[in-house]
Amino acid sequence: MKKTVLILMVAILSMGMLFAQGASEAAAKDQYEIIILVKSMGNGFFDACFKGSEEAAAELGNIKTTYMGPTQATAEGQIEIIETLIAQKVDGIAISANDADALIPVTKKAMAAGIKVISFDSGINPGGRIVDLLPSGAELIGRQQIQLAAELTGYAGDVAVLSASAQATNQNLWINWMKEEIKDSKYSKMKLVEVVYGDDAPDKSYREATALMKKYPNLRCIICPTTVGLLATAQAVKDAGKSGVVEVTGLGLPSEMKGYILDGTCRQMALWNPIDLGYTSTYLLEALITGKTDGKVGSVIPVGRMDSVKVESDGLIYMSTPYVFNKDNIEQYAAIF
Repeated sequence: MKKTVLILMVAILSMGMLFAQGASEAAAKDQYEIIILVKSMGNGFFDACFKGSEEAAAELGNIKTTYMGPTQATAEGQIEIIETLIAQKVDGIAISANDADALIPVTKKAMAAGIKVISFDSGINPGGRIVDLLPSGAELIGRQQIQLAAELTGYAGDVAVLSASAQATNQNLWINWMKEEIKDSKYSKMKLVEVVYGDDAPDKSYREATALMKKYPNLRCIICPTTVGLLATAQAVKDAGKSGVVEVTGLGLPSEMKGYILDGTCRQMALWNPIDLGYTSTYLLEALITGKTDGKVGSVIPVGRMDSVKVESDGLIYMSTPYVFNKDNIEQYAAIF
């Protein structure tokens, strides 16, 4: 009898120890580590995205967010970082991809290791992430870029596009819709003469913009659907003494473009709020990590002050419509991002 009681006591103690161990492990996961992995460091747009991630993390209370990116905008640089993050066993990664396909093998490896992977801004193709958060619909962005250029040029003259890299998912989608929009008869006096790539490098973007102005004497506008390209192009146009002759528009960061908008080099541009993009990405990762959602098509996911978002086909999520900045509102927004 005494032996039986002793065995029961040992069993109860063992269960208690296991319960305590489990409680300790659960407590350790009261804080989840996520990474905001961007195309490259030193980009004001992504700096603003991370500010949004920090804001969301503070609201959620269970997220530690870290900002990472390669020194140059390459898929290889991002792959190297992801391999390190797999070894570190982080809980989630939100990626603005330098290549839609090249990252898939390593992000699949990350997901197989239990890491929740989403893409934002510039997507990874299906199979390499759970969901892809787009700042706006590709059609809306692309068509709007031509509309902005048309308003600036009086619907006439040669127009060129200076994009990021030739492999950038988002850029290519937007450019395809630019080509579609300009087919409309109301743009019959406008011609899209060339698409060039600055690889999101300021010096190369500057050189490409300068080359466009020399190559096309009737060039009336350069569209830059990239914050780095727009900033470099505005400086190139200003240095060439062609402000007001060659219009500049695209997607720009208000804090970077304020001076060029006020002096008339770039009279109008558009952009979604990158702070909201990083904020929403963080809420999405937290919901996936904690099991609040599985991210399947049709899911409606609460995202804090951004209300909620819905997962569409192929795991796509659309955030908002780009906002137009000009001299009337630029100072207000430049103080924010």
